[in-house]
Amino acid sequence: MKFTVPQQVFDTLHGFRRVFRPKLLDTLHGYNRDMFFQDASAGVTVGVLALPLAMAFAIASGMSPSAGIWTAIIAGFLISLLGGSKVQIGGPTGAFIPIVYGIVATLGVHDLLIATMMSGLMLFALGALRLGGMIRFIPRSVVIGFTSGIAVVIFISQIKDFLGLPIDNLPGEFFAKVKTLYAALPNLHWPTVLVSAASLASLLTWNRMSLKVHWMRRLPGPLVVLILFTAANAVAETLVALSGTHLESGQWIATIGSRFNGIPQQLPAIGLPGLTLENLGKLFAPALTIALLGAIESLLSARVADGMIDDRHNPNQELMAQGIANFIAPLFGGFAATGAIARTATNVRSGGRTPIAGIIHAVVLLGIVLVLAPLANFIPLATLSAIVVVVAINMGDWHALAPRELKRFPNTYRAKLLGTFLITIIFDLTLAVEIGMGLASLFFIYHMAKLTRIEPVVSGTADAEAHVRAYRIIGTLFFGVANKMEDLLLAQETLPKMVILDLDKAINIDPTGLEILQTLHRNLQKEGAKLLLCGLNKQPKSIILRSGFLDVLGKENIYANLGAALTHARQELDVKGHPGETPPQAA
Repeated sequence: MKFTVPQQVFDTLHGFRRVFRPKLLDTLHGYNRDMFFQDASAGVTVGVLALPLAMAFAIASGMSPSAGIWTAIIAGFLISLLGGSKVQIGGPTGAFIPIVYGIVATLGVHDLLIATMMSGLMLFALGALRLGGMIRFIPRSVVIGFTSGIAVVIFISQIKDFLGLPIDNLPGEFFAKVKTLYAALPNLHWPTVLVSAASLASLLTWNRMSLKVHWMRRLPGPLVVLILFTAANAVAETLVALSGTHLESGQWIATIGSRFNGIPQQLPAIGLPGLTLENLGKLFAPALTIALLGAIESLLSARVADGMIDDRHNPNQELMAQGIANFIAPLFGGFAATGAIARTATNVRSGGRTPIAGIIHAVVLLGIVLVLAPLANFIPLATLSAIVVVVAINMGDWHALAPRELKRFPNTYRAKLLGTFLITIIFDLTLAVEIGMGLASLFFIYHMAKLTRIEPVVSGTADAEAHVRAYRIIGTLFFGVANKMEDLLLAQETLPKMVILDLDKAINIDPTGLEILQTLHRNLQKEGAKLLLCGLNKQPKSIILRSGFLDVLGKENIYANLGAALTHARQELDVKGHPGETPPQAA
């Protein structure tokens, strides 16, 4: 018996191929050796930059440094291989620190892995349903608010390692965290403070000088500082060991070796986290937060990269790639990943122009782990903390929060920005985005309602006015202006025989606006009066037709313009008078 594949299967695969098309496929045509060497140079540069950042972000998130590295390797490889941007570099980022730390502190690493995989499914669904463009609907004030709020949360979370405070478990809740840090301040560790301060000063100095000295731009500041202080710590520990001096626990600075027993010099075990229905319920909100933040940051990074290389990314393909990366990375012990703006910008500045550079960056990281992992034992946590502090400083849009800048914008903008900023710091990002978007929606409705006007139109003599009333609706007839229509009818002492609504300036009618018209028609019909509509534009005409309201109202009560409607009304009521104006024909 011969087996044949149904045609529907081929049609489905062909349709999916059109939807799922990585940017890598578009760049392979005409790819040559010179382009490869350029991408390879950029990939090596970004790979060595990603090493300190991946470890620092992982430790700040309550994870092991190896989890950060494998996230950068696995997720970075998949995002470049399958993404919708030519130069996007993916991996763990500072924006995820408060979210990941909160989940680890309250639910544990196991649940974090499940939440990350759930967020991957959400991201893939967003891309597959072609909803990538909707991320741009999030107002600028909300984005600035939660981004700057995250920066403050990251900064606070680094105080423990920056000062070497003896705190075993730092609480995730804001007030408890501040209370714990304040109580531990008298016990700060001076050797750690000196290393942290020196690392911070060195990194800031290098970054400032690299703007003026060309050759310094080729060397990432975090990598240079990491190598210098790791080497200094290794030499110091060797000299202490040779001298025969024994240091008690806590006398020397904490390192990756002393706290995490180093980084395993091998591939991680692959495993699927255990999953229950109870987990799904409690992890839905954290997973949604990871997905939302990952989508926002990755698409913002891709848009920045577009401007640097004069290209246009595919937001839906990018979200699908982010989804696959976040679903696969936890199988290797990794966690949340997204597009990283700093690494992406470094990739472009180093000459990367295709996804090959991002793939090479992941391969370089893999080589570093397999070859140089033992050297990570000497990396001071104080230096990694200083790197994260600089990331937090650069992440916040502090200029937008300055009083002088805020005064330039209306109160509604300030309320959204400051509300999102404070709620992100005090509570969490999920609540901040929910409230920020809620405020944005309410203020938008308020402004749209103010812009929509219902104006009476002089229809003729006083006698005519008593029998025929005409009104012009300007703007959008939606649920936010329902009260205006109701007030209009309630203000009438006696209902006229005919009410004419001129919709020539009405650009949109939503279902509530349609219901307003239907209610007006029924009320007038009860009193033996009529409703006439004129000047219908494309969208209002479409919803009136599709809803069946046209059949209820009657085609004879729809007119091209106000003049035609007034003429018919007078003829039917036999009311003498002449129109006060003759509006133009409706489009």
